[in-house]
Amino acid sequence: MFRYFPTNYVWNLSVNLAIEMGARIGEIEDMCGPLQEAAKQPDVDGTRAFREAWVEKADCLCDLAQEDEAKGRLLSAGEKYKRAAIYLITAERMLAHDEPGRIELYRRSLDTFDKGITLSGDNCERVTVPYGDKHLSGLLVKAKNAGARSPLLVQVNGLDSTKEMKYFVGLPAWLAARGVSSLIVDQPGTGEALRLHGMHAVYNSEVWASKIVDWLEGRDDVDPKRIGMEGVSLGGYYCPRAVAFEPRFACGVVWGANHDWRDVQKKRLQREGNFPVPHYWKHVCWVWGAKDIDDFMRIAENVCLDGVLDRIKVPFLVTHGSKDSQIPVAWAHRTYEQLVNSPKRELKLFTEREGGVQHSSFDNSINAGHFIADWIAETLGGRTAL
Repeated sequence: MFRYFPTNYVWNLSVNLAIEMGARIGEIEDMCGPLQEAAKQPDVDGTRAFREAWVEKADCLCDLAQEDEAKGRLLSAGEKYKRAAIYLITAERMLAHDEPGRIELYRRSLDTFDKGITLSGDNCERVTVPYGDKHLSGLLVKAKNAGARSPLLVQVNGLDSTKEMKYFVGLPAWLAARGVSSLIVDQPGTGEALRLHGMHAVYNSEVWASKIVDWLEGRDDVDPKRIGMEGVSLGGYYCPRAVAFEPRFACGVVWGANHDWRDVQKKRLQREGNFPVPHYWKHVCWVWGAKDIDDFMRIAENVCLDGVLDRIKVPFLVTHGSKDSQIPVAWAHRTYEQLVNSPKRELKLFTEREGGVQHSSFDNSINAGHFIADWIAETLGGRTAL
């Protein structure tokens, strides 16, 4: 793990995530060099300084991109907009949910992302999935050199990630090269669903996951018999739960197991384990629609996979960082052990040899991500070689 700030895990996590998304180390130095003292300040003061530095760099990149556009250099502009989007996403993720200007900053990150992928010609399309009287927003990345109907992996967020973050980290592109499409979704409690539509997280993830499968079955470019699901971090709970209760999924993958999230919250109340974001308790109450911590802890009692996983009768991959400092590795073993009816279950612990030892491999995602992409390709009928 790259520890730019010696005493601040939360800020280091954000820097590492930004690097995995495509940040440039020179720009990180520009932003973070002046923040060493701010990293030692309380959340409110510190995160305000963090936000200002990262937004300032995004502003600079957007100005440079506009200069490129004026000269017709659209590919260069697209790359700058994408990097600006990474810095805006990183700044927004660190704020308390009621911080003034957070929603405006989030909307700007979406607009900047869209500009970047459009000018760069990325294989990425914004889509919407009907969900009651609202919709879930997603990013569709199509398989390369696939048949008329390709296999597809639905990918969902954790507690504090968004679809754009997951796109930038790279799994959709790695899968596309292997003949597998991707649908990355902001499910309830994350991204657009939470910020723009007020949809809070629910423990019974099959409710929204089934709507996603319904929508995919209506497409003529997706093989309905080869739809899998992957979840990162808290998605390590959402995904197994959804696959257990939605039999149309052909396989499942967790990138960071999260078998008993209620236990993790109890430990965090006792100050055990690292927090992923500042203002943590305000954040989880916002995500789950709880009025206070006591209400949240009552909701969290449902977020456990015990008694669920024996329903899974399709291939399932459990991955975890061997030195995860947020979620103990024991929960990965518990998830794997309870997949008793999966015809092809596998537990992969990422070690220092291949990297990705921290939570959901945020410290070094590429080898872990390629392992997952190969497993998915082999399981859903993609390819692992040209």
